[in-house]
Amino acid sequence: MAKSKSEETPLMLQHKAIKDKYPDAVLLFRVGDFYETFNEDAVIAARVLGIVLTKRANGSASYVDLAGFPHHSLDTYLHKLVKAGHRVAVCDQLEDPKTVKGIVKRGVTEMVTPGVAINDKLLENSSNNFLAAVHFGADTTGVSFLDISTGEFFIAAGSIEYVDKLLQSFRPAEVLFARQQQKHFKATFGSRFYTYTMDEWIFTATYAEETLLKHFQTHSLKGFGIDSLPAAVIAAGATLHYLKDTEHPHLQHITRMQRVDQDDFLWMDRFTVRNLELLNSSVENGQTLLKVLDNTVTPMGARLLKRWMVFPLRDKKHINERLDTVEFLIKETDLSKALHHHLKQTGDLERLVSKIPLKKINPREVMQLARSLQQVQEVQQLLQTTHNDYLGRLHEKLDACEPLLNRILDEVMENPPALVNKGGVIKEGINEELDSLRNIATKGKDYLLQIQQKESEATGIPSLKIAFNNVFGYYLEVTNTHKNKVPESWIRKQTLANAERYITPELKEYEEKIVGAEDKIQTLEARLFDELIQALQGFIKPVQEDAQVFARIDCLLCFAHNAVQNKYRKPVITDGFDLQIKEGRHPVIEKGLPAGEAYVSNDLQLDKESQQIIILTGPNMSGKSALLRQTALITLMAHMGSFVPATSAEIGLTDKIFTRVGASDNLSGGESTFMVEMNETASIINSITPRSLVILDEIGRGTSTYDGISIAWSIVEYLHDMTPHRPKTLFATHYHELNELENKHGRVKNFHITNMESGNKIIFLRKLAPGGSRHSFGIHVARMAGMPPELIDRANEVLSNLEEKHIDAPLKENIKKISTPTQQLQLNIFDAHSDTFKLIREKLDHVDVNRLTPVEALLKLSEIKNMIG
Repeated sequence: MAKSKSEETPLMLQHKAIKDKYPDAVLLFRVGDFYETFNEDAVIAARVLGIVLTKRANGSASYVDLAGFPHHSLDTYLHKLVKAGHRVAVCDQLEDPKTVKGIVKRGVTEMVTPGVAINDKLLENSSNNFLAAVHFGADTTGVSFLDISTGEFFIAAGSIEYVDKLLQSFRPAEVLFARQQQKHFKATFGSRFYTYTMDEWIFTATYAEETLLKHFQTHSLKGFGIDSLPAAVIAAGATLHYLKDTEHPHLQHITRMQRVDQDDFLWMDRFTVRNLELLNSSVENGQTLLKVLDNTVTPMGARLLKRWMVFPLRDKKHINERLDTVEFLIKETDLSKALHHHLKQTGDLERLVSKIPLKKINPREVMQLARSLQQVQEVQQLLQTTHNDYLGRLHEKLDACEPLLNRILDEVMENPPALVNKGGVIKEGINEELDSLRNIATKGKDYLLQIQQKESEATGIPSLKIAFNNVFGYYLEVTNTHKNKVPESWIRKQTLANAERYITPELKEYEEKIVGAEDKIQTLEARLFDELIQALQGFIKPVQEDAQVFARIDCLLCFAHNAVQNKYRKPVITDGFDLQIKEGRHPVIEKGLPAGEAYVSNDLQLDKESQQIIILTGPNMSGKSALLRQTALITLMAHMGSFVPATSAEIGLTDKIFTRVGASDNLSGGESTFMVEMNETASIINSITPRSLVILDEIGRGTSTYDGISIAWSIVEYLHDMTPHRPKTLFATHYHELNELENKHGRVKNFHITNMESGNKIIFLRKLAPGGSRHSFGIHVARMAGMPPELIDRANEVLSNLEEKHIDAPLKENIKKISTPTQQLQLNIFDAHSDTFKLIREKLDHVDVNRLTPVEALLKLSEIKNMIG
């Protein structure tokens, strides 16, 4: 039976009214010293947090589920709920319960979702926490990315493929879109993201523009360079609406929007980012390029390095600026060491300054902000006379905000507490009233001792003492031995077994001064600290600029450090199309080699005139895939502005890197390995340009051999003859038949990874050499993997028979030779008494498979199929 409103307690009625406003969030409801959850929220909290689920009375003969935790544990439990994918509304008491008769006024003070997190426990120092919004426009798709913890705000618009790549690169914690577009979003981007849907009216051009203009207090969006991106403007407006809707009205630290233009960066689709293992490894705890390269010392630098990696530069001038600066920092070792030292002393400037408008910054963090600004001063001094143009321009952007710095140092204690209400935040000499109150509070005990001594001498009671309790405050305690000496003016308050307690008018008057002083000190310090925070608001933008400058310097110092430690060399970026690498190495694999083992380097050349396509063959596990990936990674690192793992590298400007590596099913989407492979390859074929680098590994192995060979063959021919772009291409394959392409096409060259046989063993030399390979050595790999010896022996027997009769024997004889030695349980189709099968057998008897081209094989197969059909 449903409960009527009259049956519910006033507290539960208040809870219900607030919960109705936030139906899709777990409501943490402050009751005294606890945050409580009720009903379905309590069930979730108990499960996720591992706390006890109980029941409590709720009016007449009704009960509700209940689960709670102490208010001081909020950060810990909030972190767990949000990480588990829940939206959480924090409902606090808005009044002091001591001053209120009846129920305390309550309201939601903060809504925390995966994409809207500012608590340090919810954030990773080296990663952004982006909230994204997507809007499907008529012609383009718009997207925005906002990190409320740093104030960074990026927007872009383009094709679905471009937006998909951005989503993978920015890796948002939460994605917003219009409720009506839910099916379209899922069909387009799948279920890879935590999502939240909103009403359609929020995603309209008029409302979005109004929201953005109001926030940035401008008359136009032209200054942001986004007025030509209507779909992106709508996405950005929806993002700001969502922040205000989740109780985040103070957003003064979001000071600008940055447009992400596809033409500014080297393009890598999401398959390439995955295949090259830039951010994530395909194996658990595996190394990635980011882990190897990230030797930054500031959180801002770590976050920026990740962006530089997924958005490499495409402008030769800007690339060379970074490369020249890295070279300068390598040579100027004293400067580099000094910069490294000062950056290391710097806190997370971006996140510190972003806490100011949100009113989340505490006294200890304010002092950390000041110390970071002191490091800005030191770096300004170091760069004042630098002879590097890029560092010189960065120096001009630095601002130590001296008025702000001096005010913090003048007003805040050197080692303040984390919480204002703990006291000891504001220095002496800042406020006369505060100093006076502190004097009363701190010297009160001395005065009490003076009263004790005075009264002891006046009454002749040597054992007289002053003490305090919460019932009647300060008192004088006299033992029964001396109670006859107590003056009549003293007021007795309590009788004990061996003593009596008294108060005096003088003692009571001073008690009121002391207790009142402590309360006033707390109130006054909170007010003075709040005034300081208000003053900090005016310095948000220059401090953010300092943070971005420090992040860039940190990344460049990191590149210089990597170059020295790992023996990287400065690449030469050219306007041409050639790619020439001398003694190139894989930056990740070489770091994982056992101590003392050197990585086998390789030379590689690709150009548009004589060696456009390399067909790479070689044994399994010989290093084909490593060579492919290292070529792409060296190209990528050069465009980041980093030195590269090679003795020299001449790299023509590259606008796109495509990779198709490995096989993976998309079973949830109903796609097989082969379908995924073809989708990815088709995306490459349809997007190539003259400046593209194409890396293809084992294309066609997801289907039958003849199909696979035919598709691989035709892809190579298409890249060579059927497109005018002539993209530089590395094609690794097990299909040795593709070696024939070198004889038919002038810009196709065969190479193989060398090996050496020793008895039954194979030694991988991992060296690139001209010419194709005719062996795969799959059986050797099977033995290395631990296959049973009898299985390996049988495989060798079958292989021996095939190789012995491969050239002249008809196919029928080969089939007989490799038939299993165990009892045959299935009839051979050639033994059937059928005229059709006899004809098929005769045709196969006259086929020489060694001289059969892939196309002839397909034609022959089609002919046999028609005979059966």
